[in-house]
This record gives sequence, C-alpha cells and structure tokens, in this order.
Amino acid sequence: MNRRVLLTGLLRLTARLSLPVAHAGGAALGWLSWRIPNPMRRVAARNLALAFPEMAASARDRLLRDNLVETGKLVLELGPLWLWPGARVLALAQGSVVGEEALAEVARRKRGAILLTPHLGAWEMAGLYYSSRYPLAILYRPSRLGLDPLSVRGRGRLGGQVVATDARGVRALLTALRHGEILGILPDQDPGPESSVFAPFFGIAASTMTLVSRLVLKTGVPVFLTWAERLPRGRGYALHLRVLPEVTTATTLETSAAALNRGVEAAVRTLPTQYLWIYKRFKTRPPGESKLY
Repeated sequence: MNRRVLLTGLLRLTARLSLPVAHAGGAALGWLSWRIPNPMRRVAARNLALAFPEMAASARDRLLRDNLVETGKLVLELGPLWLWPGARVLALAQGSVVGEEALAEVARRKRGAILLTPHLGAWEMAGLYYSSRYPLAILYRPSRLGLDPLSVRGRGRLGGQVVATDARGVRALLTALRHGEILGILPDQDPGPESSVFAPFFGIAASTMTLVSRLVLKTGVPVFLTWAERLPRGRGYALHLRVLPEVTTATTLETSAAALNRGVEAAVRTLPTQYLWIYKRFKTRPPGESKLY
C-alpha cells in the first residue's frame, strides 16, 4: 500500500469521528510525542527556546507539552475539516468574528484584500469559513505526501478557488485582486533564499515571503490576519480577525515584510500553544550565520 492511499484512508477514517473524539485522540497522540523523544519534539523545543529565551525551562517544557497536544489535535481534525459536509463544518464556528465588518465592507465594494492565515490554530477552518462568505482565492504549496487532490477538493468545496504556488498561481492571484476578490495566503512558511527577505520574527532573522508585500505594493489593497482558535473539548473554533495597516502603508519590501512578521508574532503571542512550532521556521539563515537546527 503506497503512502497516498494509506494517508487518504486515515483521513477518511478520522472523518467518521466526532470533533470531541478526534481532538481527544489527537491530544493523546500529542502527549505521547511529548513523552517520547522524537524529531518533531526536538524541533518544537528548539523553536520555543529561540522564541522565548526569557521563559524558565520548566515553563517552556509545559508550553512544549501543551503545544504538542494541540498539534495532535491539528492532525486528527484534518479529516473532519476536509471531508465533512460544509454545513457541519461551518456550525463549528462559535460566535461572531470581531472585526469582520471591515472585511465585509471591502468585499462589498470589491476593493480586493489579502487575508493572511498563519499556522496558528485551525487554519483550514479559517479558510473554509471565509471562502463560504466571500470570493476567496486560496494559495497552497503542493505537498510531497500525495494528498493534493484531496486537500484541494476539501479546501475549495465551499467556494474558494485553490491555486498552487507557481507562476500560473501567482498570475491567478493578481487577476483575482484586480477583480476585487480576497486572497488567502499562509504567510509564515520559510520560502528559502529565493523570493524572500530576512525580517525579524520573535527577534530572529527569518526568511520571509515577499509575495504578499509585492502584491500590496502593486495594488495597495488592505491586509487582514485571521486565525481559528481551537476551543477545549472539541467545542469548535473561535475566529479572530485583525487589520495590518502597516503592511499596506510600507514603501519597501523589507518594511512590509517586517510589518507582516510583527502581525503574525503578535497573534502567536495570544495563543502560543496552538502555533506550529514543529515547523523549521528558521531553517534558512542569512549568509555567514550558523544553522539553528
């Protein structure tokens, strides 16, 4: 059995679970990953040490435990979020989204906007929520796990247009902006030395994508940041939305990228347990700097 078939089968299996059961199972897996040494735990521990050097070691270990528990929930909620009927997924959004009026007004006037969804909380839930309400073009990086057909269908089934991070996809994004649509972009991946600048993130020079800043400098559209906070005991998600005016008003790629990272960092500091610390965010280093992992 190849990897794609196995992973697809696991996603379909977890989609048969209720969200409380999926999150309970994910929490157990995450707790085991904290107790048993493994590469995922090592990367998360390293990132937390880099991001929170002032924190006591015992407090950082508690944060590491809680974060790996949330990461386990993240894994097991993918099946439900990608495969459940749309109405069932949208029913998981708890309460109103503070600040959504500004995004709704931009959409009504067809001005175009960029909606940043960092790896915080349940970003798949955030994408589904907004794509059900606004014309949304969602950018994704093709995976090596063979799950792209399933993920593209899952992410786009409530109305979003899902485009890959290639030249055709970037052209589609620019066209969507010019038509007054909203772009959904994950802003905190390490793009490597190409198409990036170094900007501070938790006080560390981080390779930061320039795509958002280039689009903003070209079009002047407003930039929003959103995340879906995972609520305890599988009760659903609370969505948060902020405007990042400094990304739009910046006049250079460097200042725009720095403003973007400040916005993401401020959001992460409100919910550090639910950030994807297992990702090697600081893998690419400036010339002459030693590796951090």
